[in-house]
Amino acid sequence: MAAGATYTPIASTTIGTAVASYTFSSISGIYTDLVLITYGKSTTADNGYALRFNGTGGSGSNTNYSTTYLYGDGSTAASVRISNSWNISMARIDNTMFATGVTHIMNYSNSTTYKTVLTRGGAGSILVANVGLYRSTSAITQIQIEPQAGGNFDVGSTFALYGIAAA
Repeated sequence: MAAGATYTPIASTTIGTAVASYTFSSISGIYTDLVLITYGKSTTADNGYALRFNGTGGSGSNTNYSTTYLYGDGSTAASVRISNSWNISMARIDNTMFATGVTHIMNYSNSTTYKTVLTRGGAGSILVANVGLYRSTSAITQIQIEPQAGGNFDVGSTFALYGIAAA
């Protein structure tokens, strides 16, 4: 992230009826990085956010993504590595409470490098930290968020996208 950077609101939404996914589209390439703030709840238990870019992916249809994540609940901790995936795993969500997450998408508009994604968030006593990679040199112009294990985002889930511009 650039020193002296500022957050510029790009778009935000609050879900009024349960939906299977939410998409930010037509994202301008004028920023250095993007920050996605999530406050969500799933209609199914033991779920997580999944993140896809530019319409790629979908269950089993793309392997341009990888994720490494650490998670813990205060007494146990574990890590998982997924090398070829159809999405980037994000923070955990659940059907009993809203969960928060902050995701940084670095160099999203650069057309010569892969895109790195860092996420932190959790629900209840479970905290998750992820690093993901989108193995494409295409600039990111669309971000799709969906519950990873199916179900829907529940009413009241909120997603906000910010651009970071160099000062």
